[in-house]
Amino acid sequence: MATSLTLDTTRNDESVVLVAAGEIDLSNVDAFNTALTTAATEAADADNTVTVDLSAVEYLDSAAVNALFARADRISLIAHPLLMPVLTISGLTELVAVEPASSA
Repeated sequence: MATSLTLDTTRNDESVVLVAAGEIDLSNVDAFNTALTTAATEAADADNTVTVDLSAVEYLDSAAVNALFARADRISLIAHPLLMPVLTISGLTELVAVEPASSA
C-alpha cells in the first residue's frame, strides 16, 4: 500500500513550484520522481529553477533524496525542520539552496 503523498505544481512567468505533502518513500517515489522531472523540464524550458516545497513532508527516504540529487543543478528546497538533518548529512545542502520552513 502506498504511503500518502500529494503533489501540486504551480507555474508562472518566473518560477515553477512543486509542493509535496505527506511522506515520500519507496511506495510513492515514482510519482514524486515523475512530478520532479516534469517540473524540472518545464523550468529548464523557461530558463528557471524549480522550488521544491517540502514544508509539509515529515519523512523522506533515500530514494527521495536520490531524486533530489539527480536534479540538484535545477532546484532549490523549502524543507520541514525534521528533514534538515537528513538533507545535511546526505550532503544535499552543499549542492542545493535549502530554506528551512518555519515550524509555526
